[in-house]
Amino acid sequence: MKTHEVYFDNFGLEPFEKLMKESGISKTFMLCDQITADLCLPVLNEMVNLREFTLILIPTGESHKTIKTCNSVWEQLTKVNADRKALLINLGGGVLTDLGGFAASCYKRGIRFVNIPTTLLAMVDASTGGKTGVDFGSFKNQIGVFSTPEFTWVHSIFLKSLPKNQIRSGAAEMIKHGLIYDPKHFDEVISNFNDLTSLISDSVSIKQAVVAQDPTEKGLRKILNFGHTLGHAIESFYLETPSSLLHGEAIALGMILEAYLSQRTLGLSNDELMIITNHIKSLYDLPLIDPDDYQAIIELTKQDKKNEHGNVRFVGLEQIGKAVYDVPLEAEDILKAFSYYEEIIL
Repeated sequence: MKTHEVYFDNFGLEPFEKLMKESGISKTFMLCDQITADLCLPVLNEMVNLREFTLILIPTGESHKTIKTCNSVWEQLTKVNADRKALLINLGGGVLTDLGGFAASCYKRGIRFVNIPTTLLAMVDASTGGKTGVDFGSFKNQIGVFSTPEFTWVHSIFLKSLPKNQIRSGAAEMIKHGLIYDPKHFDEVISNFNDLTSLISDSVSIKQAVVAQDPTEKGLRKILNFGHTLGHAIESFYLETPSSLLHGEAIALGMILEAYLSQRTLGLSNDELMIITNHIKSLYDLPLIDPDDYQAIIELTKQDKKNEHGNVRFVGLEQIGKAVYDVPLEAEDILKAFSYYEEIIL
């Protein structure tokens, strides 16, 4: 899998306009949901000279990150005879860049695509690294491929239209990057939680450094899943309830649980466990999980993509800034983590 460039703010103008002028592109398509079509597309149109394009609209939200939505994208591409020289521009959050990248990678065995993330979560995580995919039932990102965009263009101007809960959701991935790789970045994100713009490029750089060493997640790249074994299971569980959690909220909760498991199994100090727990608690309105739901969440961990030979694995911390992957995880350990979480929430 090839690597790809990530451009920030106005440094993306030149490569984007150069791509728009390429004679090798037969047709250009813009993939948006209704929110990004209304709020973000006009902003992009003011910044650059867009060539003629066809707008493809998909429904908004995680519940529409499905093969059914991909079918709609493929149908619209097919209807206007898009060929293998077509270009798809994905303008939106993580759901849209994940789904758009997957749709582009499968259509006629692959057309070129560009990611322009419009949420903090997509900027620091979903739009970079080459993971694409859709959910399958309640299982997160169960169907997908590794495929890189031509480039990703991260522009902080799009953050102006985001509500605070979406900023907090994206910040969880920035906290994760610091916890697994760079204690200084963790401290800076916590200290500047209300003004994260200057830290976006640092967070992306951490992810890119990890991905460059292991593009297809055979080893080191797994550390980017800290908080996700339990976080994804919790997010998937709540997708089936009226009170769903944003991705970052679920990952924040997952990081507390997996930090506790790290303290039990990997020697993470109690002081650092308290630092992680107290900071995340102070930044997120975390839900109290009904003990009756623990078993259903444990069952969902069995679908985690890091699992091997039917055994659940998680990413743990030996210390802040030093992560370990492929750590075995038993159901009884998860129950102890939930007990810890219940104590600190009540």
